[in-house]
Amino acid sequence: MIVAILIGREGSSGYPGKNVTPLLGRPLVAWPLAAAQAVAEIERLYVSTDSPRIKEIAAEYNARIIDRPAHLCTKAALGEDAYRHAHGLIREELAAEGREPELYVLLMANAPTISPDQLRQGISALRADPGADSAVTVSCYNMWSPLRARKIGDDGFLHPFVPFETFGDPRTLNCDRDSQGDVWFADMGASIIRPRMLDHLEDGLLPQKWMGRKILPIRNEAGLDVDYAWQMAQAEFWLKQHGS
Repeated sequence: MIVAILIGREGSSGYPGKNVTPLLGRPLVAWPLAAAQAVAEIERLYVSTDSPRIKEIAAEYNARIIDRPAHLCTKAALGEDAYRHAHGLIREELAAEGREPELYVLLMANAPTISPDQLRQGISALRADPGADSAVTVSCYNMWSPLRARKIGDDGFLHPFVPFETFGDPRTLNCDRDSQGDVWFADMGASIIRPRMLDHLEDGLLPQKWMGRKILPIRNEAGLDVDYAWQMAQAEFWLKQHGS
């Protein structure tokens, strides 16, 4: 049985109310819910939240509600722990029915840049490769290459975030954004994973440990999870480009 889990909490310090902010006529959270609902392989959809409004929206998409505990609704709470909490409850519920989850489709309330076709692609990829731990949406952002990353030092000046020697002989490096090849980022649109990844989070690759270590890419373009108001324009562009 393939199960989707969407997480989203009430509070947000960077962009208050973002998960229910309108985007092209729908609340932000409705977009990943709609994508999951459109995939026949996904038999059940759960939403883990403490937000009354998100619960109302989730009901419109026939989602089952998981009341997210208060300790998992703080700014410091990790998404991986919210997913693991949901996993425990879902596993118990399915066991009572004599069933078990085959795959989880992990979604986020603030990540609208995902299509049903991409979810189907990830499901098919994991079914075709038993050795893979997960399949996740990734977008190519060469302009954010770690070669270009800086941090502000105690002296007030900019310093390399990663030592240049990490990339080889510094004399061979240059300012071309493509000089390090394509740089792929997990854009948080979706992670299709095997349930065991949530049983053994400690074995997963940082920073999104629920993805495990053998991670297949689902190629996306300009995908993102919305953390600031200015990113809504990018999400709107993506949805229009993909015919939403």
